[in-house]
Amino acid sequence: MPLPFLTADGVFDAHEDEALPHVDPERWRRPYRPGPWRVAGASVLLLISAFMLLATVIIAFAGTWAGAGVALAASLAVVGSALRILRTGVWVSPSGLRRVGFFGTRSVAWSQVEKVHRVQQPVRWLGLPRTVQGQALTVAARGKEESVLLTDHSADFLSRDEAFDRAAGRVEAWAEEYRGVPA
Repeated sequence: MPLPFLTADGVFDAHEDEALPHVDPERWRRPYRPGPWRVAGASVLLLISAFMLLATVIIAFAGTWAGAGVALAASLAVVGSALRILRTGVWVSPSGLRRVGFFGTRSVAWSQVEKVHRVQQPVRWLGLPRTVQGQALTVAARGKEESVLLTDHSADFLSRDEAFDRAAGRVEAWAEEYRGVPA
């Protein structure tokens, strides 16, 4: 017996580009899903943190509270790193464009954006120092040098060219729609 109220069939009935009725248009949102490499890395870190938390409990029962505190702090740092890895990427809202990195975040208002476009250039492979030839989505802001937003060899788009094209197209569409609108 099918139970339609337990499935997510109705969630995907909306057109892909149209916002769902419960989505607040003023919130920052990522115009693409996190890629498998990013999710796998965060999953491994969360698995490691589970073992670290178990070790924290064992250390605490052994009676060394200072060691338990250090182990708890280390495991919480690993959990925080996993969450930050999942949060990294490009986020857009009607007010601007935000590039979230592991150690920092940069935001640019749409009124400051001169152009957003795709270029062929050497890009980092999974964020490592090794570079390969690939595509990048770059943004040029007034008074600042051009910076890379997305690459097709990042943790979100490695071996997923169609996903990169969709994400780059969405960011370019946001730029075209909101660039002339004052924030």
